[in-house]
Amino acid sequence: MNYQTVSYEVFGPVARICHNRPEAANAENELLLDELDQALVRAGEDESIRVVILGGKGKHFSSGHDLRSFGKSPARSTAEGMWAQEEKYFFDYCMRIMYLPKATIAQVQGGAIAGGFMVANMCDLIVASEDAYFSDPVLAAFGAPAVEVLIHPWVMGDRKAREFLFTGERLSARDAMAAGMVNRVVPRERLEEETLALATKIAQIPPFGMRLMKRSLNRTREFQGLRSALSANFDTHEFSHMTTEQREFNGGTDIVDRGRKTA
Repeated sequence: MNYQTVSYEVFGPVARICHNRPEAANAENELLLDELDQALVRAGEDESIRVVILGGKGKHFSSGHDLRSFGKSPARSTAEGMWAQEEKYFFDYCMRIMYLPKATIAQVQGGAIAGGFMVANMCDLIVASEDAYFSDPVLAAFGAPAVEVLIHPWVMGDRKAREFLFTGERLSARDAMAAGMVNRVVPRERLEEETLALATKIAQIPPFGMRLMKRSLNRTREFQGLRSALSANFDTHEFSHMTTEQREFNGGTDIVDRGRKTA
């Protein structure tokens, strides 16, 4: 397949799928998220692929949702249209990453911001370069309750998640590893090499065994309430777009309206 906004590379039993809009700091527009999902499904259906790496070409993993692009979408002219659009692009696509029956590794350099933060944290493991940082400024900058998938307390702990969300401050790769969110931090020039080496090692696991292992791990989090909590926050996030408070906080517009004004 020919992709416009993502790249798809194969290294034996490993597929590496990357955001490929480096000129836009890998901001995620509808096309990129569609292609990322299509590439993920492709890797999932390919029996020769055992591990999937998700990365980003250029300086950053991803700067998050492309507000200018989404601001032009006719779907956002109604509350129903906005809900359907965000459910598809920002929630369902993320869940597909989390529930892929193959091991997934986020390969993160530079910024993994908002939507980029979500995508990276849907993966089973994260390998980050020393210059990587993570950010979710949505509450602090827009008055909305985080990004659409509130994975934060599940991957960094409740206290750290609260500080991270309430302040909107960046979390360095080292601090993210200390919080338990990142597995390994490596020099920038060795990021691809180290991530591929880890993926190749994991690819030695029999594929059906990996499928069962991931099912058990995901079910463990589901028993703890993960899926229900994520779905509940999505509903809360969508409702917040309609509040008078958020529109006043954003100068009479919603989050994407602000992107539209700068387009």
